[in-house]
Amino acid sequence: MKGSLSTNFINFSRTRGLVIIDDIWDEKLWRYINLAFSINNNLGSRLITTTRDFDVSKSCCSSADDSVYHMKPLCTDDSRRLFYKRVFADESGCPNEFEQVSKDILKKCGGVPLAIITIASALASGQEVKPKSEWDILLQSLGCGLTKDNSLVEMRRILSFSYYNLPPHLKTCLLYLCIYPEDSEIYRDRLIWKWVAEGFVHHGDQGTSLFLVGLNYFNQLINRSMIQPIYDELGQVHACRVHDMVLDLIRNLSHEAKFVNVLDGTGNSISSQSNVRRLSLQNKKEDHQAKPLTNIMSMSRVRSITIFPPAVSTMPSLSMFEVLRVLDLSNCYLGKSSSLQLNLKGVGHLIHLRYLGLADTGIRELSAEIGNLQFLEVLDLGRNYELDELPSTLFNLRRLIYLNVFSSKVVPTPGVLQNLKSIEVLRGILVSLNIIAQELGNLAKLRELQIRFKDGSLDLYECFVKSLCNLDHIESLSIRYNSEETSSELMDLLGERWVPPVHLRIFVSRMPSQLSALRGWIKRDPSHLSNLSQLILDSVKEVQQEDVDIIGGLMSLRGLYIKSAHQTQRLLVIRADGFRCMVWFDLNCGSAAQIKFEPGALPRAERVCFSLGVRVAKEDGNCGFDLGLQGNLLSLWRLLYIHMYCGGARVGEAKEAEAAVRHVLEAHPNHPRIYIWTIPGIAEDAHDDDLCED
Repeated sequence: MKGSLSTNFINFSRTRGLVIIDDIWDEKLWRYINLAFSINNNLGSRLITTTRDFDVSKSCCSSADDSVYHMKPLCTDDSRRLFYKRVFADESGCPNEFEQVSKDILKKCGGVPLAIITIASALASGQEVKPKSEWDILLQSLGCGLTKDNSLVEMRRILSFSYYNLPPHLKTCLLYLCIYPEDSEIYRDRLIWKWVAEGFVHHGDQGTSLFLVGLNYFNQLINRSMIQPIYDELGQVHACRVHDMVLDLIRNLSHEAKFVNVLDGTGNSISSQSNVRRLSLQNKKEDHQAKPLTNIMSMSRVRSITIFPPAVSTMPSLSMFEVLRVLDLSNCYLGKSSSLQLNLKGVGHLIHLRYLGLADTGIRELSAEIGNLQFLEVLDLGRNYELDELPSTLFNLRRLIYLNVFSSKVVPTPGVLQNLKSIEVLRGILVSLNIIAQELGNLAKLRELQIRFKDGSLDLYECFVKSLCNLDHIESLSIRYNSEETSSELMDLLGERWVPPVHLRIFVSRMPSQLSALRGWIKRDPSHLSNLSQLILDSVKEVQQEDVDIIGGLMSLRGLYIKSAHQTQRLLVIRADGFRCMVWFDLNCGSAAQIKFEPGALPRAERVCFSLGVRVAKEDGNCGFDLGLQGNLLSLWRLLYIHMYCGGARVGEAKEAEAAVRHVLEAHPNHPRIYIWTIPGIAEDAHDDDLCED
């Protein structure tokens, strides 16, 4: 709980508990929070608070037994190690010419980790260290450095040097992050697409995708420690967060430059009603009496508006906007029962619109006026489960780069897909006709394709595979099917006729397949899958040892999910020389096989899921249910999940297997979460976790 007030009273007078409240900025807020707790220290209960303000820390001490712990700055040696590791990639690798200036800079930073990291990031330019002359200039600019009490004003001043050291395009992109509330998890791709729509991303090399240029901007901000990366289950950056101190800095800079106006319901006002360019509405409390924005300002010059629930109640009519380029209503409910649905009726008036975010808003239809938005580049309609169709006028938007209709039931009208000449990301389209499959081949810029088939036929699959062979820039491909009955024909065709481009990073199939056919990709030319980091095969007929060995040789593979249906090979061994980069390993072969791990297998795996056929293990002589887990999988810390199939085994054997496996796992030094799901009989509907979120 971070700086927020819980309305649920917690009574620890009879129970023992530990509550931590992080980052309290206001004494008055603490008084309200304190009312919600009744702590009995005789039982060992504790309430811990953190704050940057010493006066607030004193107010949190309500009894003589309470105490304030002052976080000490880093010592000289730790400060130096942190600084050197960031600048020189080696904590002991400082060249002689930089030693004295490094000491002087570290003295200015006062042992504060955030100051050290941000200044170090300003001095490290990519893989090269900036010349000493620039170090001297920075040192002179730092002045007296942090005061002894590490005041927020001094901290902000030091952080500002990292901001002013940014090139202009990165300054703009960083300032834009103040549209998000404090502690927000900001999804990388959505942020980059908004940068593109705002015009912050400039063309690089001819033909380079603007998204990929924006991705480079995003990574530069991480490398300079201006934003904090958030990693997904595969250890890859999918989002970011802005440190409170950095957010405080960019909000002040944005306010001075009239770059973004933030209305959060805390009394903030518009700095200049006639110069509002970008609006972020993020009311912290639902206020049914909130005044519409049209009562307090003009919308005529607003270029961008991002609304967070429940501030959507103040959303003005779209007809009030004249030059709007970005409209993001993601996660704001606009469903049938909401009066706000009517506000979308004016969307056709927004002729300058580049970005329209309507994901997870509950809309059921989209006006045909959408076809008027000839400059629209991004349309996000994801997770609108009642959206049955799109107006045909949408497919006249030749500048559209990103279209997401995942989880809707949209079937394109024949002859319209080929109009999307600029499209790079296409998610959720339902393919049911040959002509639609053929049109996909004309979308030459596609980098990400996520489609579903309904009532597929061999002719339809052949049309699709032929189109896919024309898409040379595909990086992510996800294929699903809607019908209950389907065959392995599509996957067989892919294995025989499609050579994946070298850019392919993600391949997801929910279609039945013969794994041996797909294995041909790797056998023919492994270099074509040198960048594959995620492989999901949800409905494979059988996994053979050769399959495991060949897939294990993909050196970039970080996530694997395979589920087989008709297993005949009874033992699969995960060898020590394969899956060297694997972070998330999930292999489910049902009740007909046992899976064993060689010593040293999966050296980087953090999450491991696999199946165990109890009867097969006993019949094949593994009476002690030794799966190679003892002293193994030393990187495992997130989760170990075992599907234990007990069909054909006696009750005692099933309990014996579970006890033996659990005994080994409970001794694991990292203490991962352990789940053993015992599945009786022949039911093999195992848990089905995706490696990627749609």
